[in-house]
Amino acid sequence: MLRNNDDYHLFQGPRSYGRDLWRSIRIWREFRKGFTKLKRVKNCITFFGSARFDENHEYYKLAYDTAYAVGKAGYAIMTGGGPGIMEAANKGARDAGALSIGCNITLTEEQTPNPYQDISITFDHFFVRKVMLLKYSSAFVLLPGGFGTMDEAFETATLIQTDKICDFPMVFMGTEYWKNLGPFLQKTMLKHGTIDERDAHFARMTDDPQEALDIVRVQCIGKKI
Repeated sequence: MLRNNDDYHLFQGPRSYGRDLWRSIRIWREFRKGFTKLKRVKNCITFFGSARFDENHEYYKLAYDTAYAVGKAGYAIMTGGGPGIMEAANKGARDAGALSIGCNITLTEEQTPNPYQDISITFDHFFVRKVMLLKYSSAFVLLPGGFGTMDEAFETATLIQTDKICDFPMVFMGTEYWKNLGPFLQKTMLKHGTIDERDAHFARMTDDPQEALDIVRVQCIGKKI
């Protein structure tokens, strides 16, 4: 696997101050690029999910149908910009006539930008990309995925738990895939006191696109800054 990427070099331990300072400037430029291209985005829903499902997979179809319904209701759709679930959601948005946004990431494999994006941005750092996926959205739809999707799910939950973002809806779709999440929260995390009772109920689950739309319409009061 190639190791020539910015995140890899960033996390290789202490470097010279000059090199780290230059890297911070590059990171700032990456933030500026995202903020500039997305500055007019409003009323947006972010979809998370695996890059590994093709168009014949049930979860791809579920993502498409849900994004189509959400897009028809007047919401913009944002994804990680790649294939699989991300492609399905961007395609659903495009077919619904909604604004379709992709925040792609530079990787050695998997992450080829899909062609269904009205706004497409490619980032070198995962953490910059993640800020964009969270900053501009008022609800989050999570479909089955791997480590990246789990990271996005629990970081979003952490930000809600710690009042870093509003208590926005988090809708988990593909309930068969997520069926052990609730018991893990209740019987392990809550039992051992690592979360509170209110934290155990951040996930709303459904396989119905219309129900998902009804859930995401319930947004917190106030504006993102």
